Amino acid sequence: MTVRRVVPNIQSEAAQESREFYGLLGFEEVMNHGWIMTLASPSVPTAQISVMTSDKTAPVTPDMSVEVDDVDAAYAVMRENGAEIVHPLQDEEWGVRRFFVRDPSGRVINVLGHR
Repeated sequence: MTVRRVVPNIQSEAAQESREFYGLLGFEEVMNHGWIMTLASPSVPTAQISVMTSDKTAPVTPDMSVEVDDVDAAYAVMRENGAEIVHPLQDEEWGVRRFFVRDPSGRVINVLGHR
């Protein structure tokens, strides 16, 4: 399994203000679904920040997203090792397959792969 990118998720109702603030650091909007907006560096596109009001299909808002090349393998490893699955593995309408897992410090991690 290979990690493709790691994105901090900031829960906020101030999407426009966040877009402007992070724009001062060179980030540009690359995705906006209304409830989640992702900003990326034009020179290093995998350097990203997501701002979300709340997660559309999950019971909690994740603290971080980790994109992997094989989300099914990641899910199996987490389950085999007794990790707390917060949101089950599922396909989402916006083109990702994902699950949420809680890390040892209590952070919720969105582990995903693009379909």
